[in-house]
Amino acid sequence: MSLRDRLTEDLKVAMKARDQLRMDVIRMIKAAILNKEVELRKDLDDADMSRIMTTLIKQRRESIEQFEKAQRTELAAKERQEITIIEAYLPQALSPQQLADIVESVIAESGARSLKEMGAVMKAVMARLAGQPADGKQISDLVRAKLQ
Repeated sequence: MSLRDRLTEDLKVAMKARDQLRMDVIRMIKAAILNKEVELRKDLDDADMSRIMTTLIKQRRESIEQFEKAQRTELAAKERQEITIIEAYLPQALSPQQLADIVESVIAESGARSLKEMGAVMKAVMARLAGQPADGKQISDLVRAKLQ
């Protein structure tokens, strides 16, 4: 079953169960996917949809940070619940060790030796991780540590 079909079926189930939060989140995901499809004028595959959902999670994490600074714990908690729902549609995240192995192999393949080459390494790592949920900041920190 494709990701699009899974979202549609889960939306129906959430509507029948009257699960308002899940309905809202699934509708938000579908709207973001539709907006991107209109922008690009093509249908998106599952990997593209996963990238969109990764962006949505990143936005939620930034919102949590802002809500916690403003002492709005109830809104931060709602954002955390939304992240949990979105993550259910993403492939399993890589372990830190798997991520480190990928970074090391890209560095070895590219022959990078200094921080000046960090951009090229990051581009190659992100290309290899296409469609998988990965935190860019975590990858950036890992690449920086390996190149120093």
